[in-house]
Amino acid sequence: MTPKQLVPEECIEVRLRPLREASGLSQEELARRVGVSRQTIIAIERGKYLPSLPLALLLARVFSVRVEELFRLREECLPRG
Repeated sequence: MTPKQLVPEECIEVRLRPLREASGLSQEELARRVGVSRQTIIAIERGKYLPSLPLALLLARVFSVRVEELFRLREECLPRG
């Protein structure tokens, strides 16, 4: 089984945009800081693209938060029992 089969993308809640906006960073500035395009940041914020682990770690470092504060499993997707 691939990770996508284990955890569908729709089960990941992306909280990047609120943190970015609260910090006063533009999408362009954030993209520059982590070495990706603005389009990549847009896709992540819209939940259209899940970043690699290294990129997720870089994003978390920019905001001084844990990766779990940027990306987390939705409650309805958690295993029961």
